[in-house]
Amino acid sequence: MSVQLGIPQPREGGTPVPGAQPLPAARPADAPEGLADRYGRRATDMRLSLTDKCNLRCTYCMPAEGLEWLAKQAVMSAAEIIRIVGIGVDLLGVRELRLTGGEPLVRADLIDIIAALRQAHPELPISMTTNGVGLDKKAAALKAAGLTRINVSLDSLHEETFTKLTRRPFLDRVLAGVDAAWAAGLGPVKINAVLMRGINDAESPSLLAWALERGYELRFIEQMPLDADHGWTRRDMITASEIRELLSAEYVLSPDPRERDGAPAERFEVRRRVAGSVEAAGPVLGTVGIIASVTEPFCSDCRRTRITAEGKIMSCLFSREEIDLLGLLREGAGDQQLAERWQDAMWIKPKAHGMDHVGLDAPDFVQPDRSMSAIGG
Repeated sequence: MSVQLGIPQPREGGTPVPGAQPLPAARPADAPEGLADRYGRRATDMRLSLTDKCNLRCTYCMPAEGLEWLAKQAVMSAAEIIRIVGIGVDLLGVRELRLTGGEPLVRADLIDIIAALRQAHPELPISMTTNGVGLDKKAAALKAAGLTRINVSLDSLHEETFTKLTRRPFLDRVLAGVDAAWAAGLGPVKINAVLMRGINDAESPSLLAWALERGYELRFIEQMPLDADHGWTRRDMITASEIRELLSAEYVLSPDPRERDGAPAERFEVRRRVAGSVEAAGPVLGTVGIIASVTEPFCSDCRRTRITAEGKIMSCLFSREEIDLLGLLREGAGDQQLAERWQDAMWIKPKAHGMDHVGLDAPDFVQPDRSMSAIGG
């Protein structure tokens, strides 16, 4: 069935838009096609935030009282999302899409958006990152609409610890959502876990055991300086090296022979450790990923471009510079003008995020004003 969302039409001939912002950089005429930058990278992985709203208050993301949400009219409409994704895919070489938030499940038209995206791009991999609250009620519909797979954020399997980290007693709902996603065929189901020193770091081996038993792909993520309270310090963060050490108490990790191919997670094959031995026994149980954005950055092979819920282009998750795409669209710009604005925004992508310094404090790094929920992961 055709999904009609009233996609805004560009001006005839792509004529200049009165009052439009100047393009952000002088991208040379001979620049590579697509979303290329000055360092030879090209973005093909699009992360698009559907909303800044969230129904959890995770300590490493939001303050306990929450944040001031964007006004409804400031957020991209379904039709605007469809058009922007279309420009990315059809004109700029985007090859995969991740829908993020805030929490995408709180958006009432989520199913319609996914159905329209699938109708427009039958072969496009479309994934979504969610906290899993309410996923049990929507997993089957998401699959039917065309969602390819799902990532669920889950930092603890213990109710008390989960509630301490998220400030909401919703662990049962999240676990039900994970199971429903698996049953609906939204696999591989990936679980994202952030370890916090002295809170849930000791749970890492048991969390991995739980994921391996169920066939989920667990990825541990270093805590990043994207909390609204700006309380992050490099000294307090659990590093990738520490994560590997924590897991080594029960498992032997060996590099996954598959190519990383620009993925943020470094993958390891997992085998059970023999008690008192450094050797592994038995077959590979599965894999685990570690996303070491801070201490082992992968900026040199970054292939991501990000669009915030209000249609701002961010060339890097840690960027303090945002380029308005939605405003230009609403002023009537043609698809080619929008594509060029996007290309110019990506051309000035920084070489690295600035945290890859020796020492603990990364003195040259300035934390973005936005929290993770307001950016889109």
